[in-house]
Amino acid sequence: GITSKLGLSALTGLAGYMITVIIGLFVMMLVYMIIIKFFAKRPLLPTLAMMKDPQLLAFSTSSSAAVMPLSIKTAEEKMRVKPKISQFIIPLGATINMDGTALYQIIAVFFLAQLFSVELGFTTILLIALTSLAASIGAPSAPGTGIVILSTILIAAGIPPVGIVLILGVDRILDMTRTMVNVTGDLTACLFFDKRSKIKEANKMPT
Repeated sequence: GITSKLGLSALTGLAGYMITVIIGLFVMMLVYMIIIKFFAKRPLLPTLAMMKDPQLLAFSTSSSAAVMPLSIKTAEEKMRVKPKISQFIIPLGATINMDGTALYQIIAVFFLAQLFSVELGFTTILLIALTSLAASIGAPSAPGTGIVILSTILIAAGIPPVGIVLILGVDRILDMTRTMVNVTGDLTACLFFDKRSKIKEANKMPT
């Protein structure tokens, strides 16, 4: 129905929306790789290979909570992260570390604003970014929750929430991808804090 009203440009824009989200998530992965290589001081390719199982499970389930036990096991057994770090960081990250979700919501709001010809001022854009970030923190780590949060952001920005129907058909694929990015971020945080912990312990050792 929306396509019949807006024309084929809606489908073309939808493809552009998907590509933009995937590129944004890829850039986020590059940031994680930089942290692993230069801040956690870990070999990049072997470390990414260790993350493969949690990433695949996250991609298939779209749930950070479902991946938590495997993420903790991977961090402790394969990456040799201290249990006190992994068992604190990963459950916390599954709750508040929703970088992929926040990025997706911002792009979705901009896409729908352009689709419905809604002008967004600088203050509104800043508000959308802050609201998306705040909404992603504490969002339930279950499939499809991002689309529910998105509807509230759209209403606050003055964009017709009916536009969600248009992106709902491709949301599952994007949800799988952003959950994988979220889980990768949790494991990257484990490696970073484990490295910081080891540095502090080394500095406290008597010379």
